Amino acid sequence: MSETLAPVAPPHVAVATRVRLFYALTKPRVVQLIVFCAVVGMLLAEPGWPNWVLMLSATLGVWLVASAAAVFNCLVEQHIDAKMTRTAWRPTAKGQLTIAQTLGFSALLCGLGSLALYALVNPLTMWLTLATFVGYAFVYTVVLKPITPQNIVVGGASGAMPPVLGWAAMRGEVGPEALMLCLIIFLWTPPHFWSLALYRVEDYRKSGLPMLPVTHGSEFTRLQIFLYTLLLFAATLLPFLFGMSGPIYLVAAVLLGTGFTGYAWALWRHYSDTLARKTFGFSILHLSLLFSALLLDHYLV
Repeated sequence: MSETLAPVAPPHVAVATRVRLFYALTKPRVVQLIVFCAVVGMLLAEPGWPNWVLMLSATLGVWLVASAAAVFNCLVEQHIDAKMTRTAWRPTAKGQLTIAQTLGFSALLCGLGSLALYALVNPLTMWLTLATFVGYAFVYTVVLKPITPQNIVVGGASGAMPPVLGWAAMRGEVGPEALMLCLIIFLWTPPHFWSLALYRVEDYRKSGLPMLPVTHGSEFTRLQIFLYTLLLFAATLLPFLFGMSGPIYLVAAVLLGTGFTGYAWALWRHYSDTLARKTFGFSILHLSLLFSALLLDHYLV
């Protein structure tokens, strides 16, 4: 990868502005959801209140490594991002930061996060978090995303790992409860992402990425979204069926699952960009409220 791929950032840019540019590369909103799911895993791993020092150390480490993966993703996809309206604002796409600066920033975040996890948490969590970094930054971004419309399905395994990381941080092992949470996020990812891809299809067509709406069309993608929401609905009942949660979570899972499936059905039968946007928005609400219900159930029941 040559330095000529991105121009040197202007030397007159203020330090505060440069900090904002670096921060933007970490995809804060995406990383917030990742860290939230990891924290849920940490809290659910303990029967009572957790060791707060251990929890804060694990949260810091996961946040740093997740941010490093986001930065690396921006670096690899800078030319693709420049072609898409949704991502053209990113500093790497606009050439506001050099390749060396971006790569160095990603390496720094990853190194600090890994060190924090190893020294303050446990080696298992560090290795699992690094494996997640490799899965997202290299397997998904570099290998799968440019060559297959199923990229988000296979690559979703990395995105589903945060509860496992949180569980491992507190327990020093990976339990079946953590794997159930991982499965939920794994099945949630395709309908979440494909609903976005539907109303951004022209962006993806211009980028050259083989996203499902581009390669297989809107109707096929909408059917896949609906089918995945059915699988997701079933998976969200597992924590209750296996005694991990109680009635509060069950009610939330049924209501949220009905809502998500309802959106997916409507999207399949009567498509509009507006409905695709609403489905995408509801998917974020679905996961956030579902995991919040797990916490409420854990501490109140």
